[in-house]
Amino acid sequence: MVPGEWVCAVNRVAIIAAMAGELKPLVKGWLHERHGGVDVWRWRFDEGEWVAACAGAGVDAATRAFAAAEKNGAPDMVISVGWAGALTEALGTGKAYAVSGAIDVRTGERFETQLGRQTEDEKQPQVLRLPSATLRVAQDDSLFVATEEVSVEHRDGLILVTSPRVADEVEKRRLAAAYGAQMVDMEAAAIARLAAMRGIPFYSIKGVSDGFSDKLPDFNRFIRADGQFDMAGMVLFSILRPWYWPSLIRMGENSKKASQSIREAVLDFLDERSTIRERNGYPNLKH
Repeated sequence: MVPGEWVCAVNRVAIIAAMAGELKPLVKGWLHERHGGVDVWRWRFDEGEWVAACAGAGVDAATRAFAAAEKNGAPDMVISVGWAGALTEALGTGKAYAVSGAIDVRTGERFETQLGRQTEDEKQPQVLRLPSATLRVAQDDSLFVATEEVSVEHRDGLILVTSPRVADEVEKRRLAAAYGAQMVDMEAAAIARLAAMRGIPFYSIKGVSDGFSDKLPDFNRFIRADGQFDMAGMVLFSILRPWYWPSLIRMGENSKKASQSIREAVLDFLDERSTIRERNGYPNLKH
């Protein structure tokens, strides 16, 4: 084995998100089904399968999505993906970032991704090999040697906090100061906990939908008990408050870009050279 090379068998990958919009570019053309409020997409190749699932925002919804993803077989690894808020001006909106660790705000638990578990020696130039997939960690700790069109970055020690509520501008400042984190979401730590319970590798790739200083409505009032977002209520609320329109339009554009960046990041990680997709007739290879 080449020094610094890690080989493991990964036939089944679970990709967990909160909202369908976060997965839309990635799962275009995949087999889709919906049961009990959970959306599941599957794409089978050779003897493997990629399974993506979402059930809404929050820990409970993420747990339901994970259960649906593993219903037909235990995953060999799990990737938490989706939109996140920036806790620093240094993170650009619309871009995808690989996370080194996740902190659960409710419990204080800290979870490392496989990237976060690397020792200093392992952070030398190396190649981590998965079946027909490559994850590179360069000398400067950047993740994914990708083309310029792919908006993917990894920063050494990039930490995400998982909060039970959507963080507004004030809460973002508090979380940044309290945890030294750079991103906030509502699910990643829950997925990390479930992965740890099953003894499988955990990764996280998040796309920044809203910047550190963006002034947005309180989205918490529109998240139902089941984690689903009340879009109709949000639209009605916004129509009567035009001062939010510019920031909401900007967030919509950023979210769309972030979803596309997440797609490129996940596929570059799982199938960097497109060998799996080309061999198996991937339905969404060029888009």
